[in-house]
Amino acid sequence: MITPQSSLHFLGQIDATFSPLDTGIVIGYIIFICILGIWVGFRKNTSSSQLFLAGRSLGWPVIGISLFCANISSIHLVGLAADGYRVGMPVGNFEWGASFCLIILGLVFAPFYFRSRLSTLPEYVERRYSPITRTILGVIFVLSALLVHIGMSLYAGAKLMNVFFGFNITTAIIVIAGVTAIYTVLGGLKAVMITNVVQVIILLAGAATLTYLGWQALGEERGITTYAQLKEAVSPDISPTVLQPIKNADGGFNDFSWLCVLVGYPILGIWYWCTDQTIVQNVLAAKSEKDGRDGAIFGGFLKILPVFLMVLPGVMAYALYRDEIQGENNNTLMILMQKLLQPGFLGIFAAGLLAALMSTVAAALNSTATLASSDILKRLRPDTPDKTLVWFGRIASIVVVLLAMAWSTQGDKFKSIFEAINKIPMMFAPAITTIFLMGVFWKRGTKQAAIGTLLFNMGIGVIYLLVDIPIITDKQLIAEGLGLPFMLVGGIFFVFCLVIYIIVSLATPAPDEAHIKNLVWEHPLGFLREGRISGITDPRIMALLLLVIMVVLYVVM
Repeated sequence: MITPQSSLHFLGQIDATFSPLDTGIVIGYIIFICILGIWVGFRKNTSSSQLFLAGRSLGWPVIGISLFCANISSIHLVGLAADGYRVGMPVGNFEWGASFCLIILGLVFAPFYFRSRLSTLPEYVERRYSPITRTILGVIFVLSALLVHIGMSLYAGAKLMNVFFGFNITTAIIVIAGVTAIYTVLGGLKAVMITNVVQVIILLAGAATLTYLGWQALGEERGITTYAQLKEAVSPDISPTVLQPIKNADGGFNDFSWLCVLVGYPILGIWYWCTDQTIVQNVLAAKSEKDGRDGAIFGGFLKILPVFLMVLPGVMAYALYRDEIQGENNNTLMILMQKLLQPGFLGIFAAGLLAALMSTVAAALNSTATLASSDILKRLRPDTPDKTLVWFGRIASIVVVLLAMAWSTQGDKFKSIFEAINKIPMMFAPAITTIFLMGVFWKRGTKQAAIGTLLFNMGIGVIYLLVDIPIITDKQLIAEGLGLPFMLVGGIFFVFCLVIYIIVSLATPAPDEAHIKNLVWEHPLGFLREGRISGITDPRIMALLLLVIMVVLYVVM
């Protein structure tokens, strides 16, 4: 989701021979994480609540970490370094923007999700709108998980294993998918979330080590010892500041300009962080409403880190190794690893890359199992025994991962993986953001408006993809022909969706007050007024602290 535009096409050109120690570390890690997941999550007579929602027993630190891990994948790591090298620090907006969206999740949406005791997000739209809306949303979520979260992540991970071990792409997909599916299907959400705690430690430790060694190399090889010197060394070729001007040197729009970020990111970000089943399911597993809300905001604090640990190394690589990397942006992370990491550390970092991949795939697999059991089987057969729901969810996970494996083998046919991942959500993200935002803030919003908005966005979104993903033709008619970056397109689609939602709502009968009770905020600032402040870990205090930190970072960077 929402990752820089890039491609893994050139990864196989790097000689990344591992030592026996590195290989042993990676293999040992894969075996360890599989055993750990099964051990913490598998129960012989597990219930659907335990399998899908970890028995609603998890505290806010685990929830925040799992939100972070569900998002960070191998695509993310390679892409942030690649576009840090290609574009510079503005790529960090994809990370820092998430912090604002997670504040919205924790303060605005999580209270309704938790109080309704939801298992899936489509349940919310059924209560707020209608069963038809739930069906449409359920289908969108399953396809999104299959095509994007799992399918493209598997392909990216397979390309990495091809580089490291010389694995055939198909073989690598089978290995990664098989290991991840075993502990996810058997252990459920608890296995996913507990293994995420281990994986985030490895991931962040590896990224921090690489960043530290990169900074040392800057001083030793280039005489760069301050951030100001680094900014001077990379300017004007790439941007050393987070926010870019609207237009670039040739008069076209900057893809990462402050306008694109301001207009487009909230549309994609609110869909992904506040309404996507793969992400929000972590919050639904909270043992209390406060844990769910605090967990979301804690995830926002963690999203500060990738700018310094994943984007900044790409900028460093430009100052250090641009002669070796040249135009092969996607080789950036691999060259950094080769140049800076000694045997042993290289294996640990590679394990971190696999950790990021498996955590994303595992979260998506568990969410599709939940959707299949709760939104398909249980709706068709309300009296289905709990044990049957568990087995149906497990079988659905296996089917989905098999379909995703088949789809992932087609990854090399895309000119740019990240471009596809960014643009696919345009088929539905503006509409979903509209119906959720308006759903919680405007009582007058109707079921007809929600259905009409979703169908409109899907129709115009398909047309957009056909003309702007270079599969049918080599030219991107919108991005290149009209010069409109995809985030500005998202903003335009959102305005259309908002207008349609309002017009249809006003033209159709208002929903019954009793039907939407406890599903809509009574006042636009109701999420800030509820109850007394309970201390430093009150969600509102944590959100304020995060907001202040983000403002300071934008001023400084």
